[in-house]
Amino acid sequence: MPDDDDFPISVSDAKRLFADWKTAPALLLAVSGGPDSIALMWLAARWRSALTRGPRLVAVTVDHGLRAEAAAEAREVKRLARTLDLEHRTLRWTGPKPTTGLPAAARVARYRLLAKAARQSGATHILTAHTRDDQAETLLMRMLRGSGIHGLAAMAHETERDGVRLARPFLDVSKSRLIATLHKAKLGFADDPTNRDVSFTRPRLRALMPALAAEGGDARNLARLAQRLARANAAVEVLADGAERYLALRDRIVSGAGPGARSLDANSLDAKTFDATAFAAMPEEIRLRLLKRAIERFGHEGPAELGKVEALLVALDQAVAEKPESRRPKPDRPGNRPMIRPGLKQTLAGALVSLTGGRIRVEPAPPRRRRPE
Repeated sequence: MPDDDDFPISVSDAKRLFADWKTAPALLLAVSGGPDSIALMWLAARWRSALTRGPRLVAVTVDHGLRAEAAAEAREVKRLARTLDLEHRTLRWTGPKPTTGLPAAARVARYRLLAKAARQSGATHILTAHTRDDQAETLLMRMLRGSGIHGLAAMAHETERDGVRLARPFLDVSKSRLIATLHKAKLGFADDPTNRDVSFTRPRLRALMPALAAEGGDARNLARLAQRLARANAAVEVLADGAERYLALRDRIVSGAGPGARSLDANSLDAKTFDATAFAAMPEEIRLRLLKRAIERFGHEGPAELGKVEALLVALDQAVAEKPESRRPKPDRPGNRPMIRPGLKQTLAGALVSLTGGRIRVEPAPPRRRRPE
């Protein structure tokens, strides 16, 4: 596909962009009425019409109830959907709105409503119109927040959310190409003023992009950086998978259960445990990921913040103290085993992490006690 930012996207270009989902039974298109999502609906409809058999397309607009113009914009999306022979639904975010963190809350509500609509429509995927420009802004936001490699990989081409797949066919496409496509098709689109409201973080970063581009930090280079970090993150995830298998196999061998048996202690349904000595011998990034995985599996308060997991790992490292003559524990040589101080117990994200009997244990934390009224 040509990489000219002012070159409209053709039908053959769209065929390549949407090729991954041609066998899906149905696709839900998230269409707000802005230029990116209108281009998504237009191109998806043209792509589908060129197929002998293809997925059913359902366009959905979420009205957050935050702007008076939103209802009229949703009606305009519905009108265009009808001309493209597409189903359309408008969903509304009802109830009280938060006074702080409004963009994040609106995003959570939007995806919750979209996922529900996808399940009701039999759609396996929700297609969004995130562009290369959005990817660059996401990377910058996460850099400023001190994200790790996983966060700096920014948005993935396809992920799972709320039981459906979330797909982004335009992640390598510039916003200007989508606008050029709409101009050629003589299609109008809505202009959301909140996209320029500098009281929010993303519009402030968007205003900085021309200055960054002048220094070589344009959207193309930032998105390329995100791709490279995603590649590195995928490699580290493979290493973490191997480390997790190694710890489980080691437990089976030490317990005498044999390689083919299952260690109930290390892989029970209500807890995850690691040998503290073997765990301490692993690289810090691997230990962080294994600890975070276990906390998010058995916790009941949502994802664990990376900074808090890092602080917990420091506490574990302090509890598993090495002897002075050994810089790194060597589990197969008893004389070099670290001194382990039992008794550490901390809760994080609804999980209880403890160190006892030479093992790190992660399990659901008991319910919080209610304060007396």
